[in-house]
Amino acid sequence: MPFITKLGNFKIPIIIVFFLFFILGKKKERVFLILLIATILFADYIATQFLKYIFVRIRPCNALPDVRLLLGCTGSYSFPSSHAVNITVFAVLTSYKYRFLMIPSIITAAAVCFSRVYVGVHYPFDVLGGAVVGALISIGVIYLDSRYLKRFYNSK
Repeated sequence: MPFITKLGNFKIPIIIVFFLFFILGKKKERVFLILLIATILFADYIATQFLKYIFVRIRPCNALPDVRLLLGCTGSYSFPSSHAVNITVFAVLTSYKYRFLMIPSIITAAAVCFSRVYVGVHYPFDVLGGAVVGALISIGVIYLDSRYLKRFYNSK
């Protein structure tokens, strides 16, 4: 679980896949990547700069003396889990655009969300709340995409 929860363990494969997707893909894939990255950045900003300071929930590793901690514990607030927000955005948008990736995306999101609780840095409702926030933001982006953005990348 500590391996799964650390984004740094996956940075190089993610970058390689993104570049290959961008270089080898068509306009639809390029627009999707830009939309995905922009949505993740927006969702992460909302979670870390607004929601965490509204809810001000102390992490279990800082609040509970007997938490089994498998990673370092930061002093940032716990709710919502930014990992859960970001991976849910990835899973929902990827599943929407590429149905064949739905099951792997959901499994990956579930594993990352579970890992945050397992390593002792989040409560279960932190990741559930993060998943809800990520899903709601994704649904908003899907609506905007279907309503307005498709005209952009479907035009010749």
